[in-house]
Amino acid sequence: MTASSPAVSRPGLVLLALAMGGFAIGTTEFAVMSLLPYFAAGLGIDEPTAGHVISAYALGVVVGAPIIAVLAARLSRRTLLIGLMAMFALANVLSAMAPSYGWMMVFRFLSGLPHGAYFGVAALVAASLVPPNKRAQAVARVMLGLTVATIIGVPVANWIGQTVGWRWGFAIVGVLALLTVAMVWLFAPSDKPIHGASPMRELGALRQRQVWLTLGIGAIGFGGMFAVYTYLVSTLLEVTQAPETMVPVVLAVFGIGMTVGNLACAWAADRAVMPAAGGILLWSAASLALFPFVAHNIWAVTACVFLIGCGGGLGTALQTRLMDVAKDAQTLAAALNHSAFNTANALGPWLGGMAIAAGHGWTSTGWVGCALALGGFAIWVLAVLDDRQRRPLPAVQGA
Repeated sequence: MTASSPAVSRPGLVLLALAMGGFAIGTTEFAVMSLLPYFAAGLGIDEPTAGHVISAYALGVVVGAPIIAVLAARLSRRTLLIGLMAMFALANVLSAMAPSYGWMMVFRFLSGLPHGAYFGVAALVAASLVPPNKRAQAVARVMLGLTVATIIGVPVANWIGQTVGWRWGFAIVGVLALLTVAMVWLFAPSDKPIHGASPMRELGALRQRQVWLTLGIGAIGFGGMFAVYTYLVSTLLEVTQAPETMVPVVLAVFGIGMTVGNLACAWAADRAVMPAAGGILLWSAASLALFPFVAHNIWAVTACVFLIGCGGGLGTALQTRLMDVAKDAQTLAAALNHSAFNTANALGPWLGGMAIAAGHGWTSTGWVGCALALGGFAIWVLAVLDDRQRRPLPAVQGA
């Protein structure tokens, strides 16, 4: 992309278009957790079973991101983004019309397929618009769509689920996705496929040990946040005894935390990416461990939810790290980042649901989350040690 490119002359509009896709994805990814009690009742299933619908979406992301990134290696990024959002719109409209639990599982899986590839490609487009030392902040502006969704989109979807019906929450996401298609078509650069791009070159990312370690950090470490967030509404209603009118407020506070964490961690990652990632993992472990102690008080749990939300900044740091270690396989590595996070999205609710089903109570998700965050930190330590061992020793002067 050259300096005379129309995309570079209006990077703000490009980033806005990409962030709108993040807003659509963030709304459906997190709103389905907040709507869990409502669609569980609507489909005639219990809440731990309804959590499998969330896992089906996450599985779609895990499967779809690498497959689409590899098979679409020769497509231009603009064309790929438009196609992914069109598919996302259709799958969410189908989710809104799901007649049964089985069909809901299928449609949520299909909804997840474009998620990782979209964010991966959008991050690469965003990073290409700015100098190298601003990459994380450009990626954060794309992810800002997702975090703003947790402030606005998720509480609105939860309110709609309470007043109009949970199906409308998915239908609105379909409309947002179509709006993204139009914005990307209007504002994203009309680029050409990357020279020399091929499925085999993309698969080269899988030969890099640092890629796998970075993905492992996200797959385990991010699971803690999802373990708590998935069952947050039920915890607020059953443990905190909060009125339903307070639920959207607490969800919005979580979104504010994610937005603050995303921007702060991006600023830190542009200066020292791995220390930023390690710091946010320890922050998450501490805030998740606090959750069981404050869950009975609405004001204390709201403050804790804000702290837990700040842990969402991990995504931007790891996305930037993958740009450094993936070499020529940027698209696959970027997409796999979201496969990793949605492995966490599947793992967290599953382990949290197991703890609840075993009789440990709604607040046990905090301990599950803390353990997952510390597991991610352990992998971070391995990644740092491996990176130091692989670095060449400085030459001895005069040798």
